[in-house]
Amino acid sequence: MLENISNIEKESAELIAQATDLKNIDALKIKYLGKNGEITALLRTLRDIPADDRPNAGSRINQLKNKIENLIKKKQAELLSIITDNKIRSESLDVTLPGWGPKKGSLHPLTIVMDDAIKIFASLGYTIAQGPEIETEYNNFDALNIPQNHPSRDMWSTFYVCPGYVLRTHTSPVQIRVMKKQKPPIRVIMPGRVYRSDAMDLAHSPIFHQIEGLAVDTGITFGDLKGTLSSFVKQIFGEKIKVRFRPSFFPFTEPSTEIDVQCFVCEGRGCRLCKNTGWLEILGAGLVDPAVFKSVNVDPDKYSGFAFGMGIERIAMLKYGIDDIRIFYENDKRFLEQF
Repeated sequence: MLENISNIEKESAELIAQATDLKNIDALKIKYLGKNGEITALLRTLRDIPADDRPNAGSRINQLKNKIENLIKKKQAELLSIITDNKIRSESLDVTLPGWGPKKGSLHPLTIVMDDAIKIFASLGYTIAQGPEIETEYNNFDALNIPQNHPSRDMWSTFYVCPGYVLRTHTSPVQIRVMKKQKPPIRVIMPGRVYRSDAMDLAHSPIFHQIEGLAVDTGITFGDLKGTLSSFVKQIFGEKIKVRFRPSFFPFTEPSTEIDVQCFVCEGRGCRLCKNTGWLEILGAGLVDPAVFKSVNVDPDKYSGFAFGMGIERIAMLKYGIDDIRIFYENDKRFLEQF
C-alpha cells in the first residue's frame, strides 16, 4: 500500500509538471482525483489491509490527494497566465482610435405603428382614453349588444378571470366607460392590449394590440366614417393606396363594414397573400347601434355616431411585409434592429 502511494506521488508530480495545456491538466485531474481515479482506487483497498495499518495508510492517501490537488491548481494557474500573456502579445490595440459607443436602441415596430396611428387621429381631433384590462362581462359584452347566450359571443374566445370578469377581448369596453362619464360630442380613441383564447400561429396570438375609436355627435353619418377612415388608411400606407368598404356584421354597429386595402404584393391582380382577391382586410367599423346608446343613456334619436377597431399587429404586418405575427414577441435583436 505505502509503496503504491509513493509511486503514484512520484508519477503524478512528474506528469503534472510536464503538462503543456489545460486539456492535459483536466485529463490528469480525472486520472488521479476522478470518481474512478487512482486515489479512489487506493481508498477502496483500505479494507484489505490490517486494521492497525489503516489509520496511517488513510492519512497518507489524504496527504497524497491534497498534494495532487495543489499541484494541479498551481499548474492550471501557471498555464492560464501563459495563455493570457500570449494573447496580450498577439493582440494589438491602437489607443488613438475613437471609442466604441453603446448602440442606440430603437422603438418596437408595434410601438411605431401605434404611435403613428395615435398621431393621425390626434390630428383629426380625437383624444385618448384607456381602461382596465380586466373588465366586467357587462362592459365587455352586454353593454355592446352582446347579451348572454347570444350567438355573436362566439366571435370572441374569452379568458374568464372569475365570475363576472374577463380579460377584455377588445378595447370597446372603454367606449362604454367613456359614454357613461362624458356627454356628446365625443371623439376618442382607445389603444391597448387585448386577450383572446387563440392558439399561437402565423396570424393569431392570445395577446395582441388594438386601437378602437368612437365619434358621437348630432348628425354623424356613414359618410363621416368613410372620410375619417379613408384619411387614416392613406396616411398609414400612402396616398396611392386603394381602399374599399364592404358590408359586414358586428353586434354593436349597424350598418357595419370592413375596410380593405389593395394588396401590396400583387397590386390587385391576386396572389397567395390576398388569397387571390386582390384585397387585404385591415379594420372593421360601423355606425353605433342604437341599443349601445341606450345601455349608456345616450339618446339615439338625438345622437348618432360611428365606431371602428383595428389590430395593430395586422397593420404592422402589412406595412412592413411581415408574414408571421410571432416574430413581434420573440425579442430577436436582428429583427428589432431593422426599425
